[in-house]
Amino acid sequence: MTSPAVSSRALPHPERDEIRLEDVLHALSDPMRLRIVRELAAVSGELSCSHFDLPVTKSTTTHHFRVLRESGVIRQVYRGTAKMNGLRWDDLEGLFPGLLDALLDAAGRQAGRLAP
Repeated sequence: MTSPAVSSRALPHPERDEIRLEDVLHALSDPMRLRIVRELAAVSGELSCSHFDLPVTKSTTTHHFRVLRESGVIRQVYRGTAKMNGLRWDDLEGLFPGLLDALLDAAGRQAGRLAP
């Protein structure tokens, strides 16, 4: 049996069949959210929210993670006191084959082109 304290920390995520392309594209259209996704894509697991050093306020960072989670791009789970984040690769690849790879490749090329 799950204790109420643990179950109240569960975060809502869309089911795979509820993920919509326009929501994913909207989530990835913001430079900070794309940065988060690029960092998550560079690891083969999860990263805590505190890992990310974004040049925005904590409340804005929280908003960006919520948009990514609610769009189905990431999955967030509590592990102890840390909120862990991981890409939903399998779900996104199953629904939109090649989309995430193409977007990450394009973002990497753009970052290289715009680097000082």
